[in-house]
Amino acid sequence: QVQLVESGGGLVQAGGSLRLSCAASGRTFSDYTMGWFRQAPGKEREFVAVISWSGGTTSYSDSVKGRFTISRDNAKNTVYLQINTLTPEDTAVYYCAATTKFQWSRIATMTFYDYWGQGTQVTVSS
Repeated sequence: QVQLVESGGGLVQAGGSLRLSCAASGRTFSDYTMGWFRQAPGKEREFVAVISWSGGTTSYSDSVKGRFTISRDNAKNTVYLQINTLTPEDTAVYYCAATTKFQWSRIATMTFYDYWGQGTQVTVSS
C-alpha cells in the first residue's frame, strides 16, 4: 500500500507556472506507475499525465500536451507535474494516483489506479 500527498497548488495568474508535487510513502515507490488527474468544478475527473515506474515512458492528454511535464524522482519518492502557460481552463483540483498494474492501454482510466491523494487546488485568474 502507498500513501500519496499532493502539494504545490495555489492561485496564479494566467500565463504563469506551477510545479505540483506528490510525495509517496509506504511500499517501494519505484513499483508504481504514477498518474495525474484533475477535476474542475462541475466536471468529471479527467486524465492529465502518466509516467512509468522508471520514468522512461510518459503520456499526456491532448489538452495539456506541450504545456505540462510529468517527471519523477524515485530516490525522493516523489512525482512532479510542471504546468506552464496556465489558463483559467486549468483551474481544478489536481490529484496524483498510483498503480502497480502493467496495462498501458488503460492509463487514462480512473479505475486503473489503486491509490489516490487528497488533491491540491490550482486556481488560475484571468
